[in-house]
Amino acid sequence: MRVERLRKRGHYDRETIDAILDAGLICHVGFVHERAPIVIPTLYWREGDHVYLHGSAVSRMLDTARRSPVCVTVTHIDALVLTRSAFHHSVNYRSVVLLGHPEEIPDPAAKEAHLRTFMEGLMPGRWDGLRPVKPKELKATRLLHMPIDEASAKIRDYGPADDKADFNWPSWGGLIPVETRIGTPQPDEHVRDPGLKPPRVAKFSPG
Repeated sequence: MRVERLRKRGHYDRETIDAILDAGLICHVGFVHERAPIVIPTLYWREGDHVYLHGSAVSRMLDTARRSPVCVTVTHIDALVLTRSAFHHSVNYRSVVLLGHPEEIPDPAAKEAHLRTFMEGLMPGRWDGLRPVKPKELKATRLLHMPIDEASAKIRDYGPADDKADFNWPSWGGLIPVETRIGTPQPDEHVRDPGLKPPRVAKFSPG
């Protein structure tokens, strides 16, 4: 799968693709259901050469995806790009598009192991302190994985592209950074032990 428009922004190496996937948490899954195109946002994660999707065992998206090809996209917005003409305004971004045929992982032990990997990648050390997963919970969860075979990345990471004739126009130009960050944890009413500390969220946290 090749980038057709603005080809200089296209990237196809796995290092670039994996880095963009690993930096995200939400993907959008495009599929066809009853001859209608549908796009659903959902959590995802990557392990090695596969992207994983999970949800309810009765999820329409997951049920359709295990039987037909899907398109999975991940996008990060890094900056608003302001120029001196409306036409040249843009955004700096990193995106990945994946095409493939997801397969279901039915084995309960395998499902639990992959779900553990997902949570530990997001919040290291969290899994072992939780109430153990119940068999009925694993049964109620559908897990799919899709190989990263047909994939492309697209990146814009530079400043404004004004027309030379507009350089002296009296409007501000430049970049306005856009960041995703972790805020201050807010305990619910059931946290009564002051010794209980919130987990460290590895994603979106410096270091």
